[in-house]
Amino acid sequence: MNTATDDAAFRTEVRSWLEANLAGRWAALKGVGGSGSGEDAYDERLAWNRHLAEHGWTCLGWPAEHGGRGLSLSQQAIFYEEYARADAPETVNHLGEKLLGPTLIEFGTDEQKARFLPKILHVAEMWCQGYSEPGAGSDLAAVSTKAVVTSSEGGPGEWVVDGQKVWTSWAQKSDWIFVIARTEQGSTRHHGLSFLLMPLDQDGIEIRPIEQITGGSEFNEVFFSSARTDESMILGEPGDGWKVAMALLGFERGVSVLGQQVGFERELDDLIELARSNGSLDDPVLRDRLARQSAEFEIMRVNAIRSLTEATPGADNVAKLVWANWHRRLGELAMEVCGASALTAEGESYDLSRWQNLFLFSRADTLYGGSDEIQRNILAERVLGLPQEARG
Repeated sequence: MNTATDDAAFRTEVRSWLEANLAGRWAALKGVGGSGSGEDAYDERLAWNRHLAEHGWTCLGWPAEHGGRGLSLSQQAIFYEEYARADAPETVNHLGEKLLGPTLIEFGTDEQKARFLPKILHVAEMWCQGYSEPGAGSDLAAVSTKAVVTSSEGGPGEWVVDGQKVWTSWAQKSDWIFVIARTEQGSTRHHGLSFLLMPLDQDGIEIRPIEQITGGSEFNEVFFSSARTDESMILGEPGDGWKVAMALLGFERGVSVLGQQVGFERELDDLIELARSNGSLDDPVLRDRLARQSAEFEIMRVNAIRSLTEATPGADNVAKLVWANWHRRLGELAMEVCGASALTAEGESYDLSRWQNLFLFSRADTLYGGSDEIQRNILAERVLGLPQEARG
């Protein structure tokens, strides 16, 4: 078996398929989506995502027994590289395909896998993540949303959930939510948590979109008032929620990072082209900063691939620090490349350009998913063994 030959043939297959399919009906979706623009052509991108599924281009790393293609890491990386090169639109099924799906495969019962995996594979049901709360952002162990089991005569029991989640991406477009809830009365921190699967279309759940500085509303508040889900809709055992939640975050910072970098590479390439076309590339300082940004991206990409094959303590935390700050600097650099025109919005309805969206949205990169301060504390205390930070 010649891996290099197989990978080259696979690259040709991916490139040819994208070239043939990003035409006609789908041609207008090239470059659509990305930082701060996730609402753009959402329905059309959903249809494109389902088109990918019909032709076997979703769930690439899932085992074949669960409907995936079981591709190697190198072939998954090739797909994402070619996807970026083709300027294909951002997909909409990230949370289901790359986070919940692998977590279900690892922790789910046979019944749960049979119920949910095919729907995720075919982009038939959309998922959102119920982790953060107003009092539990980067400190996930502080969640206070509660769930208790009630039983009914002659029927299965149900989890009854009360509480609130926030910064819930695409809740308003989703069918289901996976929720970290406290299921043991009197428990604290990492103990007594459970990982529940809940349908969103019910009276006990209210979704309120949050208007962002970009003008969009990708994030939401989600309120649970005696919301219900079947007692069987739990991953792992009651009290295993922290273990399951951390495993899911491992998938988030694992192979799915390769998908994230599709957008990063496209943004960088397009910004360099903009600098070339508007003459700002002639400025030696800007040219040097763009070259540095490009070199840092290549290092970041190689390290992302290496981290998938080498178990290094703290690698996920380092990766989060690196990509978040790289992307934030890219947004700042975009404003300088655009020049004075970056200071004003277009039209009366606050129509932001792609680069203004990038700048504003990327300000949050160093906060969500664990702030820089949290990542550095984890590295210092858990990896380097330094004294714990004083906590009031």
